[in-house]
Amino acid sequence: MEAKTLKAEVREKSGKGPARQLRKRGLIPAIFYGPGLDPVKLTVSPSAVQRAITKEYGRNQLLELEIGGDKHLALVNDLEVDPVTRNLLHVDFYKIAKDRAVTTHVPFETKGRALGVQKGAKLRRLFRDLPVRAFPQDVPAAIIVDVASFDMGHVMRVSDLELPSGVEVTFAPTRRILLIEAKETKVAAEEEEAEAAGAAPAAPAGAPA
Repeated sequence: MEAKTLKAEVREKSGKGPARQLRKRGLIPAIFYGPGLDPVKLTVSPSAVQRAITKEYGRNQLLELEIGGDKHLALVNDLEVDPVTRNLLHVDFYKIAKDRAVTTHVPFETKGRALGVQKGAKLRRLFRDLPVRAFPQDVPAAIIVDVASFDMGHVMRVSDLELPSGVEVTFAPTRRILLIEAKETKVAAEEEEAEAAGAAPAAPAGAPA
């Protein structure tokens, strides 16, 4: 993954009043923090942030913050969004390094039409995304599984995943993540899915490993 450049300026003032003034100018407040760094108050363009994180990698996109002539690697760690307009209001950037692993979540997707589905079974993904640990430049845009050969009754576990080099799913290797189930097993699978979801709360993007 290549880093996307994002320009930012240091701001002196904070609070609701200065924030409103910034938004009138088409800008929003932000903060940059992380290991060995005192938090830095910033000003950024919301449209530039959105362009950077609405592509393939989403909030896992590696960013190169330009601040006063200096460049810093970062990830978006949190976003504040207006609940009505959906406009960005504030961004938290987390300082990272290419030699320091991060933990985050990436989409879990499938491709192809499973053999078991063609016979009347149902494909069930137990998770929409999976927790991964990797160096920031190695975080994949998604984990995609070709299910075309999966017959009725097939169970896929974390240990069955073919992951890119340097990428680790942090669930237990035996954890089930996908099923090709017959209709009569639907209730049991729903119960397991609910239990699994409750045991795996999402971690913030870019959180330190």
